[in-house]
Amino acid sequence: MTDLDEDGLPPLDPNFADQFVRDMRRPRCQLYLISPLDVTGAFPERLKRALGAGPVAAFQFRVKGVDQHEAARLAEPLQKICADADVAFIVNDDVSLTKRLGADGVHLGQEDGDPREARSELGPQVQIGVTCHDSRHLAMEAGEAGADYVAFGAFYPTATKETRHRPEPVILSWWSALFELPCVAIGGITPDNAAPLVKAGADFLAVSNAVWGGDEEAAVKAFAELLN
Repeated sequence: MTDLDEDGLPPLDPNFADQFVRDMRRPRCQLYLISPLDVTGAFPERLKRALGAGPVAAFQFRVKGVDQHEAARLAEPLQKICADADVAFIVNDDVSLTKRLGADGVHLGQEDGDPREARSELGPQVQIGVTCHDSRHLAMEAGEAGADYVAFGAFYPTATKETRHRPEPVILSWWSALFELPCVAIGGITPDNAAPLVKAGADFLAVSNAVWGGDEEAAVKAFAELLN
């Protein structure tokens, strides 16, 4: 009898990631920027430089510890920069702020509400992403609930947020082989360590400190070269 993992599913063969061949009908892997917690000061100009340095599919607005009025004030100029660059503007965690801003999407953690309720409040056009950590079960539940993408991670050590889950790249291969819904890889991703995640099947690389921790233009160009 095959042992089951914590999701109640047969364990994944780690060699599958090496054997996995990406379906060429899927779009190329794309870059998904996540904001630093501090988006004040010169950050809007940094965002313009980053978006001008290479193709970026989405930008996630992620700030903590401010009320919604202040969050909206901080978000609005960044949202315009993204709109001008044809980059999706995604709000982290907050469905009501997403609605207030008319944002392109919302990203929900496991404690941030049901995707079905978010869909009911935001309508059919808004993108909904769900954090699924290292769990195939949570990802399948998110897909059934109407999510537009699922996010797995953290694949590498990261100081951006506390992490308790460390999936292997094979989970991206498994997902991409079975489901059309896009998957996002997140957690400590840099131009130097991203290639195995792209090969394994990631549709998007979600990155933060690798871009904002240094020269944002050079970092986006390095990612663009990798993803070309």
